[in-house]
Amino acid sequence: MQPSDYNVPEDVKAAGFHICADELGAIVEGHDPKKLKHHGGVEGIAQKLCTSTTTGLNGDADALNSRQEIYGVNKFAESEQRSFLVFVWEALQDMTLLILGLCAFVSLVVGIITEGWPHGAHDGLGIVASILLVVFVTATSDYRQSLQFKDLDKEKKKISIQVTRNDYRQKMSIYDLLPGDIVHLSLGDQVPADGLFVSGFSVLIDESSLTGESEPVMVSAESPFLLSGTKVQDGSCKMMITTVGMRTQWGKLMATLSEGGDDETPLQVKLNGVATIIGKIGLFFAIITFAVLVQGLVSQKLREGTHWNWSGDDALEILEFFAVAVTIVVVAVPEGLPLAVTLSLAFAMKKMMNDKALVRHLAACETMGSATTICSDKTGTITTNHMTVVKSCICMNVKESSNNPSSFCSDLPSSVVKLLLQSIFNNTGGEVVINKNGKRELLGTPTETALLEFGLSLGGDFQAERQAGKLIKVEPFNSLKKRMGVVLQFPEGGFRAHTKGASEIVLAACDKVINSSGEAVPLDETSTKHLNVIIDQFAGEALRTLCLAYMELENGFSVNDPIPVSGYTCIGIVGIKDPVRPGVKESVAVCRSAGITVRMVTGDNINTAKAIAKECGILTDDGIAIEGPDFREKTQEELLKIIPKIQVMARSSPLDKHTLVKHLRTTFDEVVAVTGDGTNDAPALHEADIGLAMGIAGTEVAKESADVIILDDNFSTIVTVGKWGRSVYINIQKFVQFQLTVNIVALIVNFSSACLTGNAPLTAVQLLWVNMIMDTLGALALATEPPNDELMKRLPVGRRGSFISNVMWRNILGQSVYQLSVIWFLQAKGKEAFDLDSTDSDQILNTLIFNSFVFCQIFNEISSREMDKIDVFRGMLNNYVFVAVIGSTVLFQILIIEFLGTFASTTPLTSSEWLFSVVVGFLGMPIAAFLKTIPV
Repeated sequence: MQPSDYNVPEDVKAAGFHICADELGAIVEGHDPKKLKHHGGVEGIAQKLCTSTTTGLNGDADALNSRQEIYGVNKFAESEQRSFLVFVWEALQDMTLLILGLCAFVSLVVGIITEGWPHGAHDGLGIVASILLVVFVTATSDYRQSLQFKDLDKEKKKISIQVTRNDYRQKMSIYDLLPGDIVHLSLGDQVPADGLFVSGFSVLIDESSLTGESEPVMVSAESPFLLSGTKVQDGSCKMMITTVGMRTQWGKLMATLSEGGDDETPLQVKLNGVATIIGKIGLFFAIITFAVLVQGLVSQKLREGTHWNWSGDDALEILEFFAVAVTIVVVAVPEGLPLAVTLSLAFAMKKMMNDKALVRHLAACETMGSATTICSDKTGTITTNHMTVVKSCICMNVKESSNNPSSFCSDLPSSVVKLLLQSIFNNTGGEVVINKNGKRELLGTPTETALLEFGLSLGGDFQAERQAGKLIKVEPFNSLKKRMGVVLQFPEGGFRAHTKGASEIVLAACDKVINSSGEAVPLDETSTKHLNVIIDQFAGEALRTLCLAYMELENGFSVNDPIPVSGYTCIGIVGIKDPVRPGVKESVAVCRSAGITVRMVTGDNINTAKAIAKECGILTDDGIAIEGPDFREKTQEELLKIIPKIQVMARSSPLDKHTLVKHLRTTFDEVVAVTGDGTNDAPALHEADIGLAMGIAGTEVAKESADVIILDDNFSTIVTVGKWGRSVYINIQKFVQFQLTVNIVALIVNFSSACLTGNAPLTAVQLLWVNMIMDTLGALALATEPPNDELMKRLPVGRRGSFISNVMWRNILGQSVYQLSVIWFLQAKGKEAFDLDSTDSDQILNTLIFNSFVFCQIFNEISSREMDKIDVFRGMLNNYVFVAVIGSTVLFQILIIEFLGTFASTTPLTSSEWLFSVVVGFLGMPIAAFLKTIPV
């Protein structure tokens, strides 16, 4: 179809628009300049969309709703939430449960044939009930966890962007954007929808997320097409939204992909390996147990001479042997290990949200617990990120900034004040706007807004200064050049360049300075020395310094020319104060006591960085402060010597941060946490074991690179994340210690009893209940323990540290020996001790063994709350989950013993037998306390 053949659909016309969504999509996605020209270019498209490239969309809620109906919403179709029944079905796929289900079916058939209904169905129905309970609890846990992840996913997708709508600039969620909206993009932003370039400077777009091409694409008036999902790599611009949601190229791409869940965390992978080994051991024991039990039955029939006559009862007995063997495998396979990790991480994620930390990847919680180094940026993390100009050196004179502009300006020539305001208001990435409440609002980075605030306090008028000249070239600030520049063209003719940036760098580009008379004089050695002393003095007072300079371009200027890098006249130096956040000093001290080294990496002057690092306790007497350029020149041997001692790196580039992190990880085997809030931090964030993108106001690139997003920009929150991370690790260790104790005892008891007596004291149903206690309920109880301050007094667990520690082995083996001794005593002397001589004495004894075994686990669960401390009750009542699990376990145990004997092969016990079971279980606690006194 030729562009001239386009006809506006009737529904679009009826809504008052003159171009449809499909046509807009074809123009931008197809990068079609012919169609764009046919529709009158960007301005023509704006008219057809009933918008303005200067004032944005205008209209009430009804008009916006009408636009939304025609063009859609800026949201992507999400996969539907899986129903509870799907999780039930998935839980039923477990191989051991399927085998048990087969056993239950055969047991039902054989039992009903031989003994009739309902008596013959008891064993089979007992196994079925146990399977259903396991399935229901597993499915409920997984379903609730999926709902949690859904909520967290919604939280992490909350992204806002600056938009001009109804003639004022405002922050708005990207999901509220509509075709016709005017969006302001700057370095590091993600393009929120498809659209067209309206105006801007030096815009480079990274389209690798869509095309895979690493080379950035230049976007300008000649090639104005911007695609959703791409990122601004350099420059800044205004764009007009044309296509939103699933109609964008990114939306179409997302439609072809199904978003997978989180990968397994490193700890889950490690524990899956442990589970596999234990499972194989369990399978070996199960096969031997089954063989021994069958051999015992065959031997008995040989002795009785009935080996040629096999009845239904014999078949049922063999089936019971098989069920016991299968349940040994069920108990042996610690499927609760990965569940405990997931539960603990999900619980930590939810709680950390309350502490202003949004976890994007599960593994981040876990890794943070092992962090040995934090490489933190300064601005907004260690400091408040609310900057103000407190000192300045204009016309070679140092002055304190005050609230009285007339007194500040009284000593300055009017020509210098005019030049200063021109530099502040034109050479900026910020803006002064009037918001919807009619109040003045400053937009931009904290440094930019500090300068704008300074300019306004001097009586400057932002809009008047911007209209007095025309910006014909802008080179935005970036971390490599450490400066930004603009070129102004004046109505009366002439060009002037302004530059500002890191004081040493801009001052080195100057050959003149404005003196106290307001005249530009050559910058001699004395003046240079004087200015450098002032820069050091400001920096020593923990002030960030910026140098402002200008240059008359007497030979004219072309847009294609680069802005000059030297030959400037220094207007002055400003000192910007960014106070250290409350609580940072205490948090750094906590990190040091926890064995975590805090290193500050910043683009600031080294004296400023050192002053702030000393103030908050990061820089110590034996630490090193180094500048990025010096760091880059070091040889490999020199780096090996100094990197462990580096506590401050100033004037650093993104590559310096990346190199430091890489060396710490690979050479010194450190687990590194990195903080950063911009595009420049992305390489280091990727290189770290875990990235912490500081602040929701951080760029999308930083947030995408990060595993944890600190929502309040606060360094203290990083310590909280570290505490939760350690809590996750310790909780999993507690659970593993508890579970392995149950595993060892259950395996040895059933195996040894089968070999020695020809029958197993714990039936399939009983073993399934024990499995429930130690897996799902144990995971719920021990994996949800909240952190305490004691955790930050321990050294971090290294990357290669053994997960099952010597302390754990001591507790596991000690408890196992005690529990086995109790059960062996009951098997050998139980009938005698309790005068059991009736016909059902075997069943009473087995019930007593089962009850004692369960109460041993209940009290061992309480002992497992602390692996090396005797006081295990502290804070227990505050953990409602733990109390609920212990309470429900005791309640169900009473029901199983007293009322569900038909299904669980138990019989009601006397009060003395109940007392014995509870006392035996309780005695495990003082034994556990004694074990903790044994050094390992």
